[in-house]
Amino acid sequence: MKRENKIIAQERRRKIFEIIESSGIVSVRDLARRFTVSSITVVRDLQELEEQGLIRRVHGGAISLRGASYEPPFSAREAEHAEEKRRIAARAVELVNDGESLLLDVGTTTLEIARALKGKRNLTVLVTNLRAALELANQSAIQVIVVGGKLRPSELSLVGHLAERTLRSFQVDKAFIAVGGITIEHGLTEFNFEEAGTKQAMIERARRRIVVADHSKFGKVMLTTVAPLKAIDTIITDSGLDSETLTRLRELGIEVILA
Repeated sequence: MKRENKIIAQERRRKIFEIIESSGIVSVRDLARRFTVSSITVVRDLQELEEQGLIRRVHGGAISLRGASYEPPFSAREAEHAEEKRRIAARAVELVNDGESLLLDVGTTTLEIARALKGKRNLTVLVTNLRAALELANQSAIQVIVVGGKLRPSELSLVGHLAERTLRSFQVDKAFIAVGGITIEHGLTEFNFEEAGTKQAMIERARRRIVVADHSKFGKVMLTTVAPLKAIDTIITDSGLDSETLTRLRELGIEVILA
C-alpha cells in the first residue's frame, strides 16, 4: 500500500473511532456509506481498531469500549449544549397552558424546563427528580408532586417499581421526556434500565408525549430501549439536527419543533 493511502486509511480509522465514541455503536453498512468505501474495507478498519484496544467488534458493526451504559456525570452533561437546551426548554413551555397537568422527566433539558415554567399558573407538575422539585418549590401557583421511588444519587432521580406504580395512577395532559439516544431504527434508548422503566410509565400516562433532546442525542443508541418512535407525538430539538433525520421523522408522522 502506498504511503499516501496509508495516511488516508489512518485518518478514516481515526474518524471511525470518534464516531463510535460519540454514538456508542455503529454498523458496517452505515460506515461504508458514510466514507464511500466497501464493507470489506470497513471491516479491516474495525479489526485494526480492535487490535489497538480501542473498540470491540460485534455482529455487523462495533461498539465503544466504554459501553452503551456509560452515563457521563450530570454536571458534565448540563454544561454541554447549554444554550440549545435553554432554547428547547423555552419552546417546550410555549406548549404548556395554564391549568394543565404535566410529567417532568429527569435530565438536563427537563431541568431547564422546570426553570422556564416559573410564572405559569395553576399547574400540577409530577416530577421524578429532586432537582426539578427544588426549582419549582417556591412557585405558589404550581402544585408539585414528587413521585416516590428508589433514589439514584448520581441523578437525584426516583426510579423502580414504586415510582412506576405511582406514575401509572395518574393521567396527565403532557409528559416531557428526556432520553440518552434517538435513532430511526432503535427509537428512544437510555443509559439505565430503571430510568427506562420510569420513562415508559410516563409515556403510557400522558395524552401528549413530548421528547426534548438537543441534536447530539440523535444517531446514538444506549443500553436499553425506552420506546419506539411511534409511541411519541412531538420532538423538540435544536437547529443542529441534520436535514435527513428531520425529514425521516416527519415522514413517520412525528411533529418536530426546532428551537
